[in-house]
Amino acid sequence: MTKVQVLGTGCPKCEQTAENAKAAAEAAGAEIELIKVNKPADIAKFGVMFTPALAIDGDVKVAGRVPDVEEIKAWLSA
Repeated sequence: MTKVQVLGTGCPKCEQTAENAKAAAEAAGAEIELIKVNKPADIAKFGVMFTPALAIDGDVKVAGRVPDVEEIKAWLSA
């Protein structure tokens, strides 16, 4: 199972990132564990300065913007 972490404080863009991750997993037929990381200290451990951010299995794929479903789908399929 792939671990997908949404890094952010719960803002609308963070919520959209989580929704896009769910949709991408469904479209790719991938089983994911979606984890919301919302404590600033925990987000900082990833080296992320801007949210929302998305990490897959601990590897930050994007920060500072909402990735679209197709982008996330490609990362999940890689």
